[in-house]
Amino acid sequence: MTSLVTVEDLRVSFGGAEVVRGISLSVAPGECVAIVGESGSGKSVTARTLLGLAGPGSEVRAGAFRVSGGDALAFTPADWRRLRGGFAGLVLQDALVSLDPLRTVGAEIAEVLAVHDVVPRARRADRVLELLDAVGVPEPATRAGQYPHQLSGGLRQRALIASAIAADPPLIIADEPTTALDVTVQAQILRLLAERRAAGTALLLISHDLAVVASIADRILVMKDGRIVEEGPARDVLSAPAHDYTRALLAAVPSAASRGTRLTTGAPRARATPDLSARVLAGTGLARSYGSRRVVHDVFFTLHAGETLGVVGESGSGKTTLARLVLGLLEPGAGQVTLHGQPWSRRPERARRPLRPRIQLVSQNPLDSFDPRHTVGRLIAEPLRLPRAGRRERVLDLLARVGLPPGTAARHPRELSGGQRQRVAIARALGPRPDVLVCDEPVSALDVSIQAQVLDLLADIQAEYGTAMVFISHDLGVVHHVADRVLVMKDGRVVEEGDVTEVFARPRDPYTRALVASVPRPAPSPDRAASIKHGAAG
Repeated sequence: MTSLVTVEDLRVSFGGAEVVRGISLSVAPGECVAIVGESGSGKSVTARTLLGLAGPGSEVRAGAFRVSGGDALAFTPADWRRLRGGFAGLVLQDALVSLDPLRTVGAEIAEVLAVHDVVPRARRADRVLELLDAVGVPEPATRAGQYPHQLSGGLRQRALIASAIAADPPLIIADEPTTALDVTVQAQILRLLAERRAAGTALLLISHDLAVVASIADRILVMKDGRIVEEGPARDVLSAPAHDYTRALLAAVPSAASRGTRLTTGAPRARATPDLSARVLAGTGLARSYGSRRVVHDVFFTLHAGETLGVVGESGSGKTTLARLVLGLLEPGAGQVTLHGQPWSRRPERARRPLRPRIQLVSQNPLDSFDPRHTVGRLIAEPLRLPRAGRRERVLDLLARVGLPPGTAARHPRELSGGQRQRVAIARALGPRPDVLVCDEPVSALDVSIQAQVLDLLADIQAEYGTAMVFISHDLGVVHHVADRVLVMKDGRVVEEGDVTEVFARPRDPYTRALVASVPRPAPSPDRAASIKHGAAG
């Protein structure tokens, strides 16, 4: 079968530094080829290069580079523009950034139809609705007239896919298309992509999520430091990985099987024993509305010293609003939160402020919450109630505690990687020695190996200090790895709660069963301990 894309010995450099180092790949009609690897491995640069989007200042060389039957090394900018959308559609990770905020999603899709002259002008509006319906967008006539910010993450991603397939391209390049999506929405997007592949469309999937890759890929290429270190049929790569790096990636995936072990090494980890006699935090009959819409309704929970309470559910289920109620950033419309048995909600902020150090937040994207003008040292020192002379020593101690060198204190957040920024966020939260950490999607945007490091760090902190944690996530594997108990939320209500293993193994509520059934799972893998042993050796 003739490949739609073929590259041999592809090399991409920026300023003389090679970031893609001699890779070869091909994608045939109806085939899904996945490229997996950590941030900085070169996988996204590779995908963009296949569309002539390597970026300003890039130098692209190859022994052979054929796209749609032509020599891509000789393509002009006009040639590449004709190919984009018509030959290949691109689906990126963040639809909110990819879609034009000043245009409705209907106008965005209609532009593709116009540029590639897919249907006559009179048919474009109808075709837009057909495309939105084809990707599972409800009420397409209404959604077509809405702007990206008016849609949920899942609907935005579907609209982006509708735009990508509008010209019926034979190839779709999807770069992390499901990262940070809820598990059920992720399953819907993967089904949609699988349907396109079944219809003969080729799919190049870029992802760090091995479970997602396992559910759809025919072949896998594993990239590290710009090179392909392993490739082969998906089942072979995932069930019998040959390279240490691939084994390490698989071993770092959190799940029920990884409970009680360190994800980075596979060694048993110290685990805090919850003190059920010490109730640190509790919520009683919590409710909160925005206008006429109730987003949290009659929620009860308790949290003990050294315990981790997982909170799972889809976007709009009320998880983050519950977190804001717990943190005292929102007041409940009904019910109350207590901290160490004393009222935490429904009290003046001046009375709550002295107690704020006892409950701290670790958010999904610390870069959004950090003042970009401040150094890391200043950010960590800010919540510390210490004399100036003692602050620097405490900052350096905290940096060491989260595995960062002393020189990090003088750097700014934008100069750090995502994993380093998350460690800084944890150091800042630990500074006041809190009794409770509220972790709101703290690892959802991280590569699997960096995620493993952060989860091990949180476990170490909890074991050492007996810190209680509220851990909010859409990733059921992560929650199963870290949590003692779990709350399952839907439409603002807790539909199921209990021991995390019991709830996920034998869910009682239909919604919980649907969540568990939607979790993508890697192919059967070798013995975990052996996998980790080999991975650590690399």
